[in-house]
Amino acid sequence: MQRDVLATPAPQPPGAWAQLLQHSILGSSGSCTTGISASGRGNPSRGTARQQGGLPTPSSCPPRRGVAGMRSRQRMFAAVMRLLLKCLRLGRRRRFKLVRQVEQLWHYGHLCLRSLFYNSFTNGDVVLDSLFEPVYWLVDHVTRWFGVVFVALVIGLTSSIVAIVYICLLPLILQTYTPAWICWHLAYGHWNLIMIVFHYYMAITTSPGHPPQAKNDLTGVSICRKCIAPKPARTHHCSICNRCVLKMDHHCPWLNNCVGHYNHRYFFSFCLFMTMGCIYCSISGWEMFRDAYAAIERMKLLEKERLQVAANQTYYQTPPPTFSFRQRAFHKSVVYLWVLCSSVALALGALTLWHAALITRGETSIERHINRKERQRLQKKGKVFRNPYSYGSWDNWKVFLGVDVPSLLVQSSCAFPQTTAPLCSKARLCSSSQSVGDCHDGRPPLTCSGNPPHAKQDG
Repeated sequence: MQRDVLATPAPQPPGAWAQLLQHSILGSSGSCTTGISASGRGNPSRGTARQQGGLPTPSSCPPRRGVAGMRSRQRMFAAVMRLLLKCLRLGRRRRFKLVRQVEQLWHYGHLCLRSLFYNSFTNGDVVLDSLFEPVYWLVDHVTRWFGVVFVALVIGLTSSIVAIVYICLLPLILQTYTPAWICWHLAYGHWNLIMIVFHYYMAITTSPGHPPQAKNDLTGVSICRKCIAPKPARTHHCSICNRCVLKMDHHCPWLNNCVGHYNHRYFFSFCLFMTMGCIYCSISGWEMFRDAYAAIERMKLLEKERLQVAANQTYYQTPPPTFSFRQRAFHKSVVYLWVLCSSVALALGALTLWHAALITRGETSIERHINRKERQRLQKKGKVFRNPYSYGSWDNWKVFLGVDVPSLLVQSSCAFPQTTAPLCSKARLCSSSQSVGDCHDGRPPLTCSGNPPHAKQDG
């Protein structure tokens, strides 16, 4: 009885088996015995307490193989879970990277769009210029390289019209017109041709004028941001020529040159006389054009009938007469002359009228846009804009044509070829009720000294 009582184990405290199982899973020692003994050696009182508390003896520990198998399964499960977590994290990183790239592109596009409205001065013109900036870049580079082609095209088309007039029209005029009309056509036609050739040559070879490169020559002028050189009033930078041009109007691809202070008159005179010559050819050749057009239609009809006769194989009939190669070339040349001259007269005539209006107001093509914006700005303030470079309609033409005496205006500028340089303009004072800053940009107009040579050099 007493032996049975001694053999019966004492009641164990709660959680003893859980502590033992946790200790074995963590693998802090090789067996339960060593772990308990080690704990007992490390802390005798603690080991005694465990023995007194009824901890299991080494003989009651679970088998060694079961613990090792449990540990291996746990390690395998942990490895599988770690691999799964890595895959999930990698997928999240790739997905988040793509989302971040899309978000960055969205923010960049939004910033570019907002940059167009960075201040209150932004308007529709600024937005339009920004949108057309790639087109401007393409036009600048294409025009720079194809300027020679455009000049050759002008020379070729003009030469073809002159050849047609001399070969086809002039013999017909000499045979059908009266002596008075023949003299008039010969005099006016050759005079107009001389004026066209002279002014086109001068517009190509004359430099438009460039500001001096020395920074000490001019005082109180701004500096160009592109060529880092003095930039006087009415001077603008040409992106095609890559230089600043005095009183720049525009870059003309048909001249392969800028239109500026010294060759503006030659450009306008060329446009004027070319328009007059095209109108003269269109009016003079109207009747010939009608006859040539009717002859071409008749040629087409006869050719159609001849083909029908050949298809029916009616060889006993006489085939209709056909026009010779010379007749065909004559009629087609007259039609070509009239269509080309009429088209150029309309297009170039509109351009000539536009420049005539600008010259009358004392403006250039670039200054017209600048003055329009300035006029709108001052109108909102209740002020009136006055162009400081305008001296009146008549005086503007005298300055432009380079004449000072009114009686010599028509004689020197329209009747004969002249190489007179434009007059040098002096500063024009604004009205007493208007400051220079309100009148324009506060800078005096262009002041030059001496007449420029006709060859290309800096003015």
